[in-house]
Amino acid sequence: MASHTVLSNNEYKIVGTRPIRHDGYDKVTGKAQYGADLHLPGIIYGKILRSPHAHAKLLSIDTTKALAHPDVRAIVTSKDLPLIEGNSVLGEQHSHDRILANDKVLYKGHPIAGIAATSIHSAEEALALIQVEYEVLPSVVDVEEAMKPEAPRLHKAYENNVAERDQFQLGDIKKGFAEADLIVEREFRTKMVHQGYIEPHTATAWWTPNGKITLWSSSQGHFQIGEETAKLIGVPSSQIKVVPMEIGGGFGGKTLVYIEPVAALLSRKTGVPVKISMSRAEVLEATGPTSGTYIKLKMGATREGRLTAAEAHMMYDAGAYPGSSVGAGAQCLFSPYNIENIHIETYDVVDNMPKTAAYRAPGAPAAAFASEQVIDEICKALGIDLLDFRIVNGAKEGTRRANGIINPRIGAIETAEAAKAHN
Repeated sequence: MASHTVLSNNEYKIVGTRPIRHDGYDKVTGKAQYGADLHLPGIIYGKILRSPHAHAKLLSIDTTKALAHPDVRAIVTSKDLPLIEGNSVLGEQHSHDRILANDKVLYKGHPIAGIAATSIHSAEEALALIQVEYEVLPSVVDVEEAMKPEAPRLHKAYENNVAERDQFQLGDIKKGFAEADLIVEREFRTKMVHQGYIEPHTATAWWTPNGKITLWSSSQGHFQIGEETAKLIGVPSSQIKVVPMEIGGGFGGKTLVYIEPVAALLSRKTGVPVKISMSRAEVLEATGPTSGTYIKLKMGATREGRLTAAEAHMMYDAGAYPGSSVGAGAQCLFSPYNIENIHIETYDVVDNMPKTAAYRAPGAPAAAFASEQVIDEICKALGIDLLDFRIVNGAKEGTRRANGIINPRIGAIETAEAAKAHN
């Protein structure tokens, strides 16, 4: 057993101390400004009309009555976005349609139109005056159902609703299982989970007559918010200045744009600042949760407790548009262990749910949950201590992962040894 040096609290510079929080004064006194606290001169207010259906064709959108409302100043639909149907870059078309639906709505809460009025109440009232004709279609809301041949198809480009299939392979998986004395095979399912940040999304945009745009937004990265908004509204990113406001939580969920492009387009039409704030219901229904998953896992070990093979089929829920965290999950799945024979197959699956986003180590918790459950079951079946098994099979410097990367020094075995030594 390796020896370890344990420092007492007074030998640490940070651990065990009470450093001053530099944002503390502003937050406890109310001086801190969040997105919803911004009130610019002449500001008006936006709301978004959202689909009541999980899957439907948009046959027509009639804004005539809403525009006749005395307090309404502007309405925007997908026609106001520069990327139009038939764009050769599929990813850009998906981004366009996610902000304001074009041909179809793909989940309940999918944005259809943005409206700006002199008050929030007038904007909400006028939403009901927008007349939308739908052709309701069958919907599917989990990966296993979405991959069936008879499932409703969300996008023409994706057969069986699989946007991308990938695999990672190391060694000889058949040989690895042939060498195993014990094989455990299990299935795991997890549901979509929302980050649940306290502060709903808020964005204010001011598109001035000289073509410059200022955007005040609560986000986890103002550069990416500015660049994505610029791409969607068809202007150079140099024309957008993003002012990051205080953030009332994000946990990965405030890395995408939702309302910023709509606020900008409404401001261009009206010439004044436009603020859009989501309700809690809108946040939960129309922003990006973490992926739901289905993972089928198979692992083999010798009776002495040496892992010989590991195989997985991973289906991750991307929501209405491609881009789940299945790749990150695959890289997490078996990486803590030194396994010579690995095969991982991944599927990025679209269904009638909001597009997923990052959430605290995207993709990894569901993957680690699956593999660690099977490892624990192997240990119990073989009568081997859980930590001893992880020390024997732990990844170390020089271990090759399933994606081909060779580990630098990572400390996994040392951490397990320290845990075992701790009383």
